[in-house]
Amino acid sequence: MQTEVERVTAMTHEQRNPISPLDLGWVNSLRVNRSAVERRVSTLPNRRTVKKDWQAAWLLKAISCMDLTTLSGDDTVGTVQRLCLKARQPIRGDLVDALGIRSLNLTVGAVCVYHTFVETAVQALKGTAIPVAAVSTAFPAGLAPMELRLREIEASVAAGASEIDIVISRHLVLNGDWQALYDEVRLFREACGEAHMKTILATGELGTLRNIAQASLVCMLAGADFIKTSTGKEPVNATLPVSLVMVRAIRDYYEQTGYKVGFKPAGGIRTAKQSLDWLALIKEELGDAWLHPHLFRYGASALLGDIERQLEHYVTGQYSSAIRHPMG
Repeated sequence: MQTEVERVTAMTHEQRNPISPLDLGWVNSLRVNRSAVERRVSTLPNRRTVKKDWQAAWLLKAISCMDLTTLSGDDTVGTVQRLCLKARQPIRGDLVDALGIRSLNLTVGAVCVYHTFVETAVQALKGTAIPVAAVSTAFPAGLAPMELRLREIEASVAAGASEIDIVISRHLVLNGDWQALYDEVRLFREACGEAHMKTILATGELGTLRNIAQASLVCMLAGADFIKTSTGKEPVNATLPVSLVMVRAIRDYYEQTGYKVGFKPAGGIRTAKQSLDWLALIKEELGDAWLHPHLFRYGASALLGDIERQLEHYVTGQYSSAIRHPMG
């Protein structure tokens, strides 16, 4: 006979996080010890290191979990098409052969673009399993009328986006209006339909780590498939202390409900060494089950070039110029 834990695990394995009732008692009970958080994350870069073959393997894992992103005002059809080519073959063919990984058919986790370029990306990725993610809901500030934000989600899904990165209204968090935040995110989730929803908290604008923990829980209760640190447009984006608070919220949520929610740090992660810090954080706090693209992503563009450069160093023993690793 199954134990209760076994029954819940079997029932919820790989099930999508549902919309659940808002539990204000749970939300209001959350506390965060900032000094303990900072002590914990300070151990990661120095204590948890990987070298040689292991480092190369972890860097390949990082590539597979990357949302290759272009969100610039000067994006063009050509820019997006070149990005999609890079998504299909994220590292140069000679390095693929030297590493002996041709059979892996390595790609990035997704390509992330503005709504305007969703159809371009879908067409450019045709024949692959690489999903297209669209930033939506008046990204990055999220201050358009609700009806327009919902229509933007629906339009992106209709254009072929299978993932939607939405932004929350930060003032709802700053005012502690958890019911309004829950209602907003729930509407976004319903508008996404079958498309998976990544909920961007814009943590650099939320004031406190407790606000971040509470907003994370509210968004998960409202049906978020992922919680994401940042838009990449704030003065402060992904940091390890913020990430620790969010992944522990994910862990607590899983222990309470049996549902796995993904995590996406975004903005400011530019080096291969930084990517390893986040992988170590996920492994230690959430476990190996989260070290896959369906539960962990980086929001990045420049990061891929540095990872490719480190892999070339692994193969040749020499560091190459950045111009040898173009994005498209």
